[in-house]
Amino acid sequence: MADTAQAIISYEELKQLLGSRNIHLFDVRSPEEVGRGKILDSVNIPVDEVEMALKMDPEAFRKKYKVEKPTQQDTNIVFHCQMGMRGAQALTTAQSLGYSRARHFSGGYKEWSDKEGK
Repeated sequence: MADTAQAIISYEELKQLLGSRNIHLFDVRSPEEVGRGKILDSVNIPVDEVEMALKMDPEAFRKKYKVEKPTQQDTNIVFHCQMGMRGAQALTTAQSLGYSRARHFSGGYKEWSDKEGK
């Protein structure tokens, strides 16, 4: 399992990944929260669905979430929530399923919206 400190991604690192368009960014907040604002290109998978989603076969994942399912070897998987707690929970779930390189944006949508002025 990955070192938790190494699994945390900063706002600046997230901006770089988003700029490269090489990221699987999963917003684990509720659909209602996401409806009030989201990070561009993030995919909503509520925290209580993360385990089920990561256990789906790739085709079912693509149909449900409209994006490619990440592989366990991907280094660009990032989870976030509003302020960090649910994102950390999603990271722990992903790591337990073999996604050992997944990471977590601990500042969440709150930090993102504060810094982006949204």
